[in-house]
Amino acid sequence: MKLRPILFAAAASACCLANAAGKLTVAVSNTGELARPAETIVIAWSSVNLHLPGALLQQIVVKDAAGHVLPYQVTNVAPLVKDPRGEGVAYGELFFQHDFAAGEKSATFTIEKTTTVSPPFPIKAFARYVPERLDDFAWENDKVAHRTYGSALAAPAAPGSGKEVLVSSGVDIWFKRVPYPIVDRWYNKGHDHYHHDEGEGIDMYNVSGSRGNGGTGVWDGAALHVGVNYRTWKVLANGPVRAIFELGYDSWDAAGVKVSEVKRYTVDAGHYFDQVESTFSFTGPQQLTAAVGINKTPSDKGQTPTITVDQAAGDGALIQWVEQRSKGAFGTAIIVPTAGQPAYAEDARNALMLAPVSAGQPLRYYVGAAWSGSNEITSRQDWQRYVAQQSARVRAPVSVSLSATP
Repeated sequence: MKLRPILFAAAASACCLANAAGKLTVAVSNTGELARPAETIVIAWSSVNLHLPGALLQQIVVKDAAGHVLPYQVTNVAPLVKDPRGEGVAYGELFFQHDFAAGEKSATFTIEKTTTVSPPFPIKAFARYVPERLDDFAWENDKVAHRTYGSALAAPAAPGSGKEVLVSSGVDIWFKRVPYPIVDRWYNKGHDHYHHDEGEGIDMYNVSGSRGNGGTGVWDGAALHVGVNYRTWKVLANGPVRAIFELGYDSWDAAGVKVSEVKRYTVDAGHYFDQVESTFSFTGPQQLTAAVGINKTPSDKGQTPTITVDQAAGDGALIQWVEQRSKGAFGTAIIVPTAGQPAYAEDARNALMLAPVSAGQPLRYYVGAAWSGSNEITSRQDWQRYVAQQSARVRAPVSVSLSATP
């Protein structure tokens, strides 16, 4: 049978093939020259199901060109679809990853049905609601962890209760030394333990009332207007490759305009950056100016830090590097892809990147952090290089083609 390629963007659906196949060949093209470690390949399951009718998430195998079995994930972030005949039509997307070497322009993979069950792969991207600490929400991959705060934590404390009160829509960072999941372990240790490095990493980042690592707000030209703790949460995917979740924020006053927000996070294994899509709801003006921020003074107590912040306009980025006295160094960054020159601002607490937003239209940006204690990014130059590479990946996504063979 002659191969019939179908081209589409990495996250888009493929066109239809009339004939089913015994094997699906996936060709991925890379237009950039830089290395792309842990590149996530995304294929609409409708294309897999069309070529491999009846394929089920637990009965497929994904292999690279050398025949190595790859970890994969099948999920569905769309509204619930039923599959009464058990044909696998309800799934949404298939994910797997490949490490592109510098200058590697293409890679080929195969997807086949199996008659045996493929066991689950180790989870490297994970998100969950945390009732152990009222209503924190935490997420992580094999590189770094984050958390943010729910409305119960913002509620006033009853006299004598000892309840902690924190009002903030900023984003906290938990720096990791280890690739395995630590969120469950650290919450089980108790609040005091994760502020000390016991071999797996440390919570030493200062959020307070700042934007932390990538919190948002609305900029009116002179001042930043922000919401408070998240109100709603929804986990859409947890898996070996990718976690997806949404956080909803009740409306706040932005210079006379009532604004609410829903953030969708996409957290991929192998990356120091998360992708975020913020959708703001408001009435009145056609556009507002959204701000994505990083805390100007994020260091732990007693660290007498040296802090540098760079506006990397060529990469559409804002980059921070923090050298501490005894707890290592760390970097944070924001990338906001825009059609024109990136815009920057600041207030007393935050360095900001700005972008226009329309009601109901998502703003996509990328938020990252890395710590020298992981022994991968240990200098300001390392972090600047990593941010530049991430920006290049955003500008030049890979493309995917599918070919069916009998």
